[in-house]
Amino acid sequence: MLAASVAFLGALVYGSADFLGGLAARRLRPLLVTAVAAFSGLLVLAVAFPVLGGVWRAEDVAWGAASGIAGAVAVGLLYACLAIGPMSVLSPLTAVVSAVAPMLWGLLVEGERLAPIGYVGLVVAVVAIVLVAFLPGERITRPSLKAVVMAVGSGVAIGAFLVLLDRTSADSGVVPLLVNRAVAGTIASVVVLGAVAVAVRRGRAAASVLTSAENSSPARRAWLLAVVCGCVDATANLLLVIALRSGGDLAVISALTALYPAGTVLLAAIVLREHIARVQSVGLALALTAGVLLAVS
Repeated sequence: MLAASVAFLGALVYGSADFLGGLAARRLRPLLVTAVAAFSGLLVLAVAFPVLGGVWRAEDVAWGAASGIAGAVAVGLLYACLAIGPMSVLSPLTAVVSAVAPMLWGLLVEGERLAPIGYVGLVVAVVAIVLVAFLPGERITRPSLKAVVMAVGSGVAIGAFLVLLDRTSADSGVVPLLVNRAVAGTIASVVVLGAVAVAVRRGRAAASVLTSAENSSPARRAWLLAVVCGCVDATANLLLVIALRSGGDLAVISALTALYPAGTVLLAAIVLREHIARVQSVGLALALTAGVLLAVS
């Protein structure tokens, strides 16, 4: 029950990080936000390391590095597919795959078993993910095969991130997360610097690939949002690891973690006064129901 509760809380925190990152990406380029958030989160984990500790082992460092690569791939594919659209279809598709992939790994590969109410909770969670992330419109555009493949790839990469972290030893503490952040931040930074170099070579200003010309809001605020996003996301990572180390089944943790759109939707409604569609309200209610079912299973 503790593991499920922590995972559900972590999902809400992940959603909060996505909300902050989304605001920052309105002014800064998404990859720049990713790089800044990765390193600010790394700082948070470095501060937490003396308190939470962790044993440095080659295998845990390797798992952490692999999860960092998976995370970088997931973000890159996610941004790429959402840029093609439609978001209303691709976003929930990514979320569902990110839940189902590690869920199947846990049940079929690691041999996890749940009580009957647990399986009901998993189904309710998947339905909740679709409804919460779904953005209804007058017409739904059919996504291209390329966009669908990238969305599925992003979901699988997110699932791989969860599976890889689950492979780390119990006494590794925050070590895998430190390595994860360092690797993900390095990859994002290399891509950003490469884009800047190409832009300069073509006679364009470096700012053209770092900031959005479509938004004139102060860049300083966006930088601050990106930094805070990384700190919040690192906190969610810590909650995820705590849930996995508390004896939680990977299938349950992955399903609950994939409910992260609930946090984003709630903050958008509270802070930005965005309207919550009826279908999303149903999804939020089902998300809470799934959390309870999985917590008591």
